[in-house]
Amino acid sequence: MHYKDDPTIMAWELMNEPRCTSDPSGRTIQAWIMEMASHVKSIDRNHLLVAGLEGFYGQSTPQKKRLNPSLDIGTDFIANNQIPGIDFATVHSYPDQWLSSSSEQYQLSFLNNWLDAHIRDARIILHKPILLAEFGKSWKDPGFNTYQRDQLFNIVYNKIYWSAKTGGPASGGLFWQLLARGMESFRDGYEIILSERSSTANVIAQQSHKLDQIRKIFTRRRNVQRWKRARAKRRGGWHGRNRGGHIGN
Repeated sequence: MHYKDDPTIMAWELMNEPRCTSDPSGRTIQAWIMEMASHVKSIDRNHLLVAGLEGFYGQSTPQKKRLNPSLDIGTDFIANNQIPGIDFATVHSYPDQWLSSSSEQYQLSFLNNWLDAHIRDARIILHKPILLAEFGKSWKDPGFNTYQRDQLFNIVYNKIYWSAKTGGPASGGLFWQLLARGMESFRDGYEIILSERSSTANVIAQQSHKLDQIRKIFTRRRNVQRWKRARAKRRGGWHGRNRGGHIGN
């Protein structure tokens, strides 16, 4: 089986966190995404495609650049995701890296505004789904404790939950990164080993349960709508047959 025919693949990512600091105008990255998106879609139209962006705003919306941390890396969340062939947007969230000299409270305030802006723009401007593709907090941060990480996870998960519940563009998120025992060489400070972090494991489990409940609600609604359409179609056919009939001899 070719990868393009593999039903277990959800999407292709052009690059993880593309950056071009040599061209802060964004033209280089924009041209590259346009070329590569067209190329990938010419090979595989069976799967979704994503650019892999972190979510930094660029020249197409200069008024939104104030939402960025102090980074100018040549990407443009709006323009890059408006390219034909890009099926959904992504956003990453690492306030402990991007704002390492700021207080914990300021980092969480930034996170709230960052996520709200991207979910809103995905709905109003892009008209595409958005995946909160990376987020986390490192135990290597000065003064780290598990409560801080759980608090960050809860903020992200609440944004996803309320978006999903109201039919918004965000309905999923991927924290960085899930490991199992025996994978010590992959530890980078952000790893989650569920057996070692029971409180964080509970936060993740609760979110999974809540999203599953939403899935069941939408599935029931969809099934009811299908049943109503089928019933209306049957009734329409019955009335159509009887309009052409005769009464009496």
